Amino acid sequence: MTLALITFLAVFLLVASGLLLVFYRDATVKRLASVVSPRSATGTALDRLLRLRSTSTVSSLVQPFQKVLPRSPQEVSVIQKRLIRAGYRNDAYVNIFYGAKVLTPLLFVLLVAVTPYGSFFVYAAAAGLGFLAPDFWLGNRISARQTNIRVGLPEALDLLVVCMEAGLGLDQAMVRVADEMKISQPEISDELSLIGLEQRAGRPRAEAWRNLAERTNVDSVRAMVAALIQADHFGTSVSKTLRVYSDTLRVQRRQMVEEMAAKTTVKLIFPLVFFIFPSLFVVALGPEAITIMEGFKKFL
Repeated sequence: MTLALITFLAVFLLVASGLLLVFYRDATVKRLASVVSPRSATGTALDRLLRLRSTSTVSSLVQPFQKVLPRSPQEVSVIQKRLIRAGYRNDAYVNIFYGAKVLTPLLFVLLVAVTPYGSFFVYAAAAGLGFLAPDFWLGNRISARQTNIRVGLPEALDLLVVCMEAGLGLDQAMVRVADEMKISQPEISDELSLIGLEQRAGRPRAEAWRNLAERTNVDSVRAMVAALIQADHFGTSVSKTLRVYSDTLRVQRRQMVEEMAAKTTVKLIFPLVFFIFPSLFVVALGPEAITIMEGFKKFL
Protein backbone atom coordinates (compact mmCIF):
# COMPACT_ATOMS: atom_id res chain seq x y z
CA MET A 1 0.00 0.00 0.00
CA THR A 2 2.82 2.42 0.86
CA LEU A 3 4.60 1.68 -2.42
CA ALA A 4 1.38 2.22 -4.41
CA LEU A 5 0.76 5.53 -2.61
CA ILE A 6 4.30 6.75 -3.32
CA THR A 7 3.98 5.71 -6.97
CA PHE A 8 0.65 7.51 -7.36
CA LEU A 9 2.00 10.70 -5.76
CA ALA A 10 5.08 10.63 -7.99
CA VAL A 11 3.02 10.18 -11.17
CA PHE A 12 0.54 12.86 -10.09
CA LEU A 13 3.29 15.39 -9.33
CA LEU A 14 5.03 14.62 -12.63
CA VAL A 15 1.85 15.11 -14.69
CA ALA A 16 0.80 18.22 -12.74
CA SER A 17 4.22 19.84 -13.08
CA GLY A 18 4.25 19.10 -16.82
CA LEU A 19 0.80 20.63 -17.33
CA LEU A 20 1.66 23.67 -15.22
CA LEU A 21 4.84 24.16 -17.22
CA VAL A 22 2.95 23.98 -20.51
CA PHE A 23 0.10 26.34 -19.61
CA TYR A 24 2.22 28.74 -17.56
CA ARG A 25 4.64 29.12 -20.46
CA ASP A 26 1.79 30.00 -22.81
CA ALA A 27 0.42 32.54 -20.34
CA THR A 28 3.88 34.09 -19.99
CA VAL A 29 4.30 34.34 -23.76
CA LYS A 30 0.88 35.93 -24.07
CA ARG A 31 1.61 38.54 -21.40
CA LEU A 32 4.94 39.41 -23.01
CA ALA A 33 3.27 39.74 -26.40
CA SER A 34 0.58 41.99 -24.93
CA VAL A 35 3.29 44.27 -23.53
CA VAL A 36 5.33 44.35 -26.75
CA SER A 37 2.40 44.63 -29.18
CA PRO A 38 -0.99 45.20 -27.53
CA ARG A 39 -2.95 45.19 -30.78
CA SER A 40 -1.56 41.90 -32.05
CA ALA A 41 -2.12 40.22 -28.68
CA THR A 42 -5.84 40.69 -28.96
CA GLY A 43 -6.07 39.06 -32.38
CA THR A 44 -6.79 35.48 -33.16
CA ALA A 45 -3.38 34.80 -34.74
CA LEU A 46 -1.57 34.77 -31.40
CA ASP A 47 -4.30 32.70 -29.76
CA ARG A 48 -4.12 30.15 -32.55
CA LEU A 49 -0.33 30.03 -32.25
CA LEU A 50 -0.51 29.41 -28.52
CA ARG A 51 -3.24 26.83 -28.99
CA LEU A 52 -1.22 24.98 -31.62
CA ARG A 53 1.85 25.05 -29.38
CA SER A 54 -0.11 23.63 -26.44
CA THR A 55 -1.66 20.99 -28.69
CA SER A 56 1.71 19.91 -30.06
CA THR A 57 3.16 19.72 -26.54
CA VAL A 58 0.31 17.59 -25.21
CA SER A 59 0.45 15.43 -28.33
CA SER A 60 4.14 14.76 -27.74
CA LEU A 61 3.40 13.81 -24.13
CA VAL A 62 0.73 11.25 -25.07
CA GLN A 63 2.58 9.96 -28.14
CA PRO A 64 3.84 6.75 -26.44
CA PHE A 65 0.24 5.81 -25.51
CA GLN A 66 -1.73 6.82 -28.60
CA LYS A 67 -0.89 3.70 -30.62
CA VAL A 68 -1.78 1.19 -27.91
CA LEU A 69 -5.41 0.91 -28.99
CA PRO A 70 -6.15 -0.53 -32.44
CA ARG A 71 -7.98 1.88 -34.70
CA SER A 72 -9.65 1.50 -38.06
CA PRO A 73 -10.07 4.25 -40.69
CA GLN A 74 -13.84 4.22 -40.15
CA GLU A 75 -13.45 4.66 -36.39
CA VAL A 76 -10.88 7.43 -36.83
CA SER A 77 -13.25 9.20 -39.25
CA VAL A 78 -16.10 9.06 -36.72
CA ILE A 79 -13.86 10.33 -33.90
CA GLN A 80 -12.51 13.12 -36.08
CA LYS A 81 -16.04 14.18 -37.01
CA ARG A 82 -17.05 14.27 -33.35
CA LEU A 83 -13.95 16.30 -32.47
CA ILE A 84 -14.77 18.77 -35.24
CA ARG A 85 -18.29 19.15 -33.86
CA ALA A 86 -16.76 19.86 -30.47
CA GLY A 87 -14.52 22.56 -32.00
CA TYR A 88 -11.23 20.61 -32.17
CA ARG A 89 -10.18 20.57 -35.84
CA ASN A 90 -6.47 19.88 -35.56
CA ASP A 91 -5.41 16.36 -36.54
CA ALA A 92 -3.32 16.09 -33.37
CA TYR A 93 -6.50 15.99 -31.27
CA VAL A 94 -7.26 12.50 -32.61
CA ASN A 95 -3.98 11.22 -31.18
CA ILE A 96 -4.63 13.07 -27.92
CA PHE A 97 -8.06 11.46 -27.68
CA TYR A 98 -6.68 7.94 -28.16
CA GLY A 99 -3.90 8.67 -25.70
CA ALA A 100 -6.47 9.83 -23.15
CA LYS A 101 -8.39 6.57 -23.56
CA VAL A 102 -5.23 4.76 -22.39
CA LEU A 103 -4.02 7.19 -19.70
CA THR A 104 -7.38 7.74 -18.01
CA PRO A 105 -7.97 4.03 -17.13
CA LEU A 106 -4.41 3.84 -15.76
CA LEU A 107 -5.04 6.91 -13.62
CA PHE A 108 -8.32 5.49 -12.30
CA VAL A 109 -6.65 2.17 -11.50
CA LEU A 110 -3.91 4.01 -9.60
CA LEU A 111 -6.57 5.88 -7.65
CA VAL A 112 -8.23 2.58 -6.74
CA ALA A 113 -4.86 1.11 -5.77
CA VAL A 114 -4.39 3.69 -2.98
CA THR A 115 -7.83 2.96 -1.54
CA PRO A 116 -8.75 -0.02 0.70
CA TYR A 117 -11.35 -1.20 -1.84
CA GLY A 118 -8.99 -3.14 -4.08
CA SER A 119 -11.18 -5.98 -5.34
CA PHE A 120 -11.17 -7.23 -8.91
CA PHE A 121 -14.63 -5.79 -9.58
CA VAL A 122 -13.55 -2.32 -8.43
CA TYR A 123 -10.45 -2.43 -10.65
CA ALA A 124 -12.52 -3.55 -13.65
CA ALA A 125 -15.13 -0.83 -13.01
CA ALA A 126 -12.40 1.82 -12.68
CA ALA A 127 -10.75 0.69 -15.92
CA GLY A 128 -14.10 0.66 -17.75
CA LEU A 129 -15.07 4.12 -16.48
CA GLY A 130 -11.64 5.45 -17.40
CA PHE A 131 -11.96 4.03 -20.91
CA LEU A 132 -15.41 5.61 -21.40
CA ALA A 133 -14.61 8.94 -19.69
CA PRO A 134 -13.08 10.60 -22.80
CA ASP A 135 -16.18 9.67 -24.82
CA PHE A 136 -18.47 11.15 -22.16
CA TRP A 137 -16.36 14.30 -21.99
CA LEU A 138 -16.39 14.68 -25.78
CA GLY A 139 -20.15 14.20 -25.91
CA ASN A 140 -20.57 16.84 -23.22
CA ARG A 141 -18.41 19.28 -25.17
CA ILE A 142 -20.41 18.66 -28.35
CA SER A 143 -23.69 19.23 -26.53
CA ALA A 144 -22.44 22.43 -24.88
CA ARG A 145 -21.14 23.82 -28.18
CA GLN A 146 -24.37 23.00 -30.00
CA THR A 147 -26.35 24.70 -27.23
CA ASN A 148 -24.23 27.84 -27.51
CA ILE A 149 -24.68 27.91 -31.28
CA ARG A 150 -28.42 27.38 -30.97
CA VAL A 151 -28.77 30.16 -28.39
CA GLY A 152 -26.61 32.72 -30.18
CA LEU A 153 -27.89 32.10 -33.71
CA PRO A 154 -30.80 34.65 -33.63
CA GLU A 155 -28.46 37.45 -32.53
CA ALA A 156 -25.98 36.54 -35.26
CA LEU A 157 -28.74 36.58 -37.88
CA ASP A 158 -29.98 39.99 -36.69
CA LEU A 159 -26.48 41.42 -36.94
CA LEU A 160 -26.10 39.82 -40.36
CA VAL A 161 -29.33 41.46 -41.52
CA VAL A 162 -28.21 44.86 -40.22
CA CYS A 163 -24.88 44.56 -42.08
CA MET A 164 -26.60 43.54 -45.31
CA GLU A 165 -29.14 46.34 -45.10
CA ALA A 166 -26.25 48.76 -44.53
CA GLY A 167 -24.89 47.87 -47.97
CA LEU A 168 -22.57 44.92 -47.43
CA GLY A 169 -22.81 41.74 -49.45
CA LEU A 170 -23.51 38.39 -47.84
CA ASP A 171 -19.86 37.33 -47.72
CA GLN A 172 -18.60 40.67 -46.39
CA ALA A 173 -21.44 40.81 -43.84
CA MET A 174 -20.57 37.31 -42.68
CA VAL A 175 -16.93 38.28 -42.14
CA ARG A 176 -18.00 41.40 -40.22
CA VAL A 177 -20.38 39.42 -38.00
CA ALA A 178 -17.64 36.88 -37.28
CA ASP A 179 -15.33 39.72 -36.26
CA GLU A 180 -17.96 41.42 -34.07
CA MET A 181 -19.03 38.25 -32.21
CA LYS A 182 -15.61 36.97 -31.16
CA ILE A 183 -16.28 37.71 -27.49
CA SER A 184 -20.04 37.25 -27.14
CA GLN A 185 -20.44 34.14 -29.32
CA PRO A 186 -17.01 32.60 -30.04
CA GLU A 187 -18.49 29.38 -31.46
CA ILE A 188 -20.56 31.18 -34.11
CA SER A 189 -17.67 33.52 -34.86
CA ASP A 190 -15.38 30.53 -35.40
CA GLU A 191 -17.82 28.82 -37.76
CA LEU A 192 -18.49 31.96 -39.79
CA SER A 193 -14.76 32.66 -40.05
CA LEU A 194 -14.23 29.14 -41.35
CA ILE A 195 -16.92 29.70 -44.01
CA GLY A 196 -15.06 32.82 -45.13
CA LEU A 197 -11.78 30.90 -45.34
CA GLU A 198 -13.41 28.15 -47.40
CA GLN A 199 -14.85 30.67 -49.84
CA ARG A 200 -11.48 32.39 -50.17
CA ALA A 201 -9.98 29.01 -50.99
CA GLY A 202 -12.36 28.71 -53.95
CA ARG A 203 -15.15 26.60 -52.51
CA PRO A 204 -18.66 27.54 -53.70
CA ARG A 205 -20.90 29.38 -51.29
CA ALA A 206 -23.58 26.70 -51.15
CA GLU A 207 -21.02 23.99 -50.41
CA ALA A 208 -19.43 26.09 -47.67
CA TRP A 209 -22.81 26.58 -46.00
CA ARG A 210 -23.58 22.86 -46.28
CA ASN A 211 -20.27 22.13 -44.57
CA LEU A 212 -21.38 24.45 -41.76
CA ALA A 213 -24.53 22.42 -41.26
CA GLU A 214 -22.53 19.19 -41.29
CA ARG A 215 -19.94 20.48 -38.80
CA THR A 216 -22.40 21.83 -36.27
CA ASN A 217 -25.14 19.17 -36.62
CA VAL A 218 -27.75 21.63 -35.27
CA ASP A 219 -31.28 21.52 -36.66
CA SER A 220 -31.72 25.30 -36.66
CA VAL A 221 -28.45 25.73 -38.57
CA ARG A 222 -29.51 23.12 -41.13
CA ALA A 223 -32.82 24.93 -41.67
CA MET A 224 -31.01 28.27 -41.99
CA VAL A 225 -28.59 26.83 -44.55
CA ALA A 226 -31.47 25.39 -46.56
CA ALA A 227 -33.25 28.77 -46.50
CA LEU A 228 -30.10 30.62 -47.57
CA ILE A 229 -29.38 28.22 -50.42
CA GLN A 230 -32.98 28.43 -51.60
CA ALA A 231 -33.02 32.24 -51.44
CA ASP A 232 -29.73 32.43 -53.31
CA HIS A 233 -30.94 29.96 -55.93
CA PHE A 234 -34.25 31.70 -56.66
CA GLY A 235 -32.91 35.26 -56.31
CA THR A 236 -35.12 36.33 -53.39
CA SER A 237 -34.06 38.79 -50.70
CA VAL A 238 -31.59 37.13 -48.34
CA SER A 239 -32.00 39.80 -45.67
CA LYS A 240 -35.77 39.30 -45.49
CA THR A 241 -35.29 35.55 -45.33
CA LEU A 242 -32.84 35.87 -42.46
CA ARG A 243 -35.09 38.33 -40.61
CA VAL A 244 -38.09 36.01 -40.84
CA TYR A 245 -36.03 33.02 -39.80
CA SER A 246 -34.57 34.93 -36.84
CA ASP A 247 -38.08 35.74 -35.61
CA THR A 248 -39.04 32.10 -36.09
CA LEU A 249 -36.09 30.97 -33.96
CA ARG A 250 -37.10 33.33 -31.17
CA VAL A 251 -40.65 32.02 -31.25
CA GLN A 252 -39.34 28.45 -31.11
CA ARG A 253 -37.11 29.32 -28.17
CA ARG A 254 -40.05 30.87 -26.32
CA GLN A 255 -42.19 27.81 -27.01
CA MET A 256 -39.41 25.54 -25.82
CA VAL A 257 -39.16 27.44 -22.55
CA GLU A 258 -42.93 27.27 -22.09
CA GLU A 259 -42.83 23.53 -22.75
CA MET A 260 -40.10 23.06 -20.15
CA ALA A 261 -42.10 25.11 -17.65
CA ALA A 262 -45.20 23.00 -18.30
CA LYS A 263 -43.24 19.79 -17.70
CA THR A 264 -42.09 20.88 -14.24
CA THR A 265 -45.47 20.03 -12.68
CA VAL A 266 -45.17 16.44 -13.86
CA LYS A 267 -41.51 16.18 -12.86
CA LEU A 268 -42.30 17.40 -9.33
CA ILE A 269 -44.56 14.40 -8.67
CA PHE A 270 -41.67 12.00 -8.01
CA PRO A 271 -39.82 14.23 -5.47
CA LEU A 272 -43.15 14.92 -3.75
CA VAL A 273 -44.08 11.24 -3.48
CA PHE A 274 -40.68 9.86 -2.47
CA PHE A 275 -39.22 12.69 -0.33
CA ILE A 276 -41.77 15.28 0.80
CA PHE A 277 -44.90 13.20 1.50
CA PRO A 278 -43.09 10.66 3.74
CA SER A 279 -41.65 13.51 5.80
CA LEU A 280 -45.11 15.06 6.17
CA PHE A 281 -46.58 11.72 7.21
CA VAL A 282 -43.88 11.26 9.84
CA VAL A 283 -44.38 14.77 11.22
CA ALA A 284 -48.19 14.59 11.18
CA LEU A 285 -48.81 10.99 12.21
CA GLY A 286 -45.67 10.24 14.22
CA PRO A 287 -46.85 11.69 17.56
CA GLU A 288 -50.27 10.08 17.19
CA ALA A 289 -48.68 6.72 16.41
CA ILE A 290 -46.52 6.96 19.55
CA THR A 291 -49.58 7.84 21.63
CA ILE A 292 -51.55 4.89 20.24
CA MET A 293 -48.66 2.52 20.92
CA GLU A 294 -48.36 3.73 24.51
CA GLY A 295 -52.14 3.28 24.93
CA PHE A 296 -51.97 -0.33 23.72
CA LYS A 297 -49.12 -0.98 26.15
CA LYS A 298 -51.32 0.10 29.04
CA PHE A 299 -54.09 -2.27 28.02
CA LEU A 300 -51.64 -5.11 27.51
